Amino acid sequence: MLRELLVLVCLMLISTSVAGATATNESDVVITVDSSSLRFSPSEVTLTEGQAVRFMWSGQALPHNAVADDGLFESGEPARDVDYRFVFEVGTAGTHAFVCEPHESVGMVGTITVEAAPVEVVEEIQEELPVENTPSVSFMSSIMVTTFAAAFAARRTE
Repeated sequence: MLRELLVLVCLMLISTSVAGATATNESDVVITVDSSSLRFSPSEVTLTEGQAVRFMWSGQALPHNAVADDGLFESGEPARDVDYRFVFEVGTAGTHAFVCEPHESVGMVGTITVEAAPVEVVEEIQEELPVENTPSVSFMSSIMVTTFAAAFAARRTE
């Protein structure tokens, strides 16, 4: 019984961690391949720090890749099916040229312009907030304390 309770608590902790780790891809900028002209589509994009670029193509007759001239990102070896995502973190603002290595000589190049993330202005609160002397315990902490108390009580009765 005690082991089952501990396993249940561990599963709850793991599931809450995994649920919070899911990233949203709604703001990704997608770049594909125009096979007929050996070009990236679009070949020039602008995004903001914190956004991602996603290089996606499948079923291509020729293998392609996307490699930044400055070494910031690389989709890997040229392939006919690619789904590569790169997030431009804070500090990566600027212009980043990239190429398809096998087709650079025929003009399969592109440019990603990354704009600096907007600076958040935090206003200071001028009024003093009332001080509460009530301790705060999170739900997960409560479960863990209860679990350890149950384990301790079970050992005392054995």
